[in-house]
Amino acid sequence: MKLVCAQSDLSTHLSLVSRAVPSRPTHPVLANVLLRADEETQQVSLTAFDLSLGIRTTFAAEVETGGNVTLPAKLLNDIVTRLPEGPITINAELATNQSEGIVAVLTSASGRYQVRGMGAEEYPELPMIENGEVTHLPGDALIEGLRGSLFATSPDETKQVLTGVHLTVQPDSLEFAATDGHRLAVVETTSQNADTEAEQQAAVGDATQLQVTVPARALRELERMLGVRQSTESVALHLDQGQVVFEWLDQRLTSRTLEGQYPAYRQLIPRSFERQITLERRSLLNAVERIAVLADQKNNIVKFSINSESQELALSVEAQDVGSGRESLPAEISGQSIDIAFNVKYLTDGLKALNTAEIKMQLNTANSPVILTPLGGLKLTYLIMPVQIRA
Repeated sequence: MKLVCAQSDLSTHLSLVSRAVPSRPTHPVLANVLLRADEETQQVSLTAFDLSLGIRTTFAAEVETGGNVTLPAKLLNDIVTRLPEGPITINAELATNQSEGIVAVLTSASGRYQVRGMGAEEYPELPMIENGEVTHLPGDALIEGLRGSLFATSPDETKQVLTGVHLTVQPDSLEFAATDGHRLAVVETTSQNADTEAEQQAAVGDATQLQVTVPARALRELERMLGVRQSTESVALHLDQGQVVFEWLDQRLTSRTLEGQYPAYRQLIPRSFERQITLERRSLLNAVERIAVLADQKNNIVKFSINSESQELALSVEAQDVGSGRESLPAEISGQSIDIAFNVKYLTDGLKALNTAEIKMQLNTANSPVILTPLGGLKLTYLIMPVQIRA
């Protein structure tokens, strides 16, 4: 196998697929990345697979001789990222001493490197879905939905179904939901590329409704891959028997799905509110981040004093043996005054995701769910449970 490719292309695609290389592989070949060079299409594909998450990316190259080889992912990535920009020649063939297996030689303007590899026949194939459901999703809607929901997934592996994003596909909309039991993010998006009802139907497939929960780890890689290519292309979603595959522009990501019933999250969102506050998002986020320096892990709480008479929101933190802080912001407040407290991390995560100039906060009591929504822009509902204020 012999090919010439750009250092920037090889480095970019290696960094993407390397995230699917297991840190503790169950088989030596899984620590490698599979490199395929196709002389006919003049394309190179890179594949990594940890038997749960699989990533394949493809890019253009000058392929003199096609072939397949697997090379150590970390070593190859470390070498390529440090090489100067410009063409890299990769020549892989059996070593003179056949007991040493395959040797790949990387040549660039700065030097020459030899890397020992393994045969491609030992590398497991990525799962294929032939008879499952196929749905086409707008790439820009996928990116929007993932950015607005992934942050709210649970890191606790004992709550398996909560470690993923629940995706609901309907003929005219996509809904993303994520919760860790303390907060909930729900994003609703539609196909901006479809001008007619018929095109909308085609954009999201024929199924009236498809629901699947996909691990957050896989979706973070999907978001990253879509962002690198800045793709607004349609993404094909294949689903069947515990496996999901996303495909677009010769790129592919495969993942297992999460089993179990996802919580009925819509029932958690209150239908009416006694109080409503409108204020500038960036001002609030900056104030929370400033005052949070006094909060600690044991008492990572910020208190809101909402005053309807002065139309003012006061933030305060009391840190025992450290000190205290207080800031005030103007706000449009309807309803009676109230004191309420929040976990700082949950609050800042939501404020960063809302991403509009102004936001609306809706609540009933100091111990009931609070809803944050952006005014304009993305249709995102962020529910956060307040923290009980100690007397």
